[in-house]
Amino acid sequence: MRDKRKKFVGLAEARVTKAIGQLRLVGNLSNRSAYEFTEDDVRKIFKALQKELDAAKSRFGGEGSGRDGEFRLE
Repeated sequence: MRDKRKKFVGLAEARVTKAIGQLRLVGNLSNRSAYEFTEDDVRKIFKALQKELDAAKSRFGGEGSGRDGEFRLE
């Protein structure tokens, strides 16, 4: 049983840290000196991201952590 926990923690920390990094890259698209976008584009991006986040959250049935930086469970 402990092996399942250890595997979960390792995978969760790696995957959430990677997802946070990717979200920061999406945030970099906000640089108007480098990119051109509309408010509709922004709305569509965040609607799609929120939809996937909500779906993942519902699979767990609970609230997530609001930490900044690298993600740690323990």
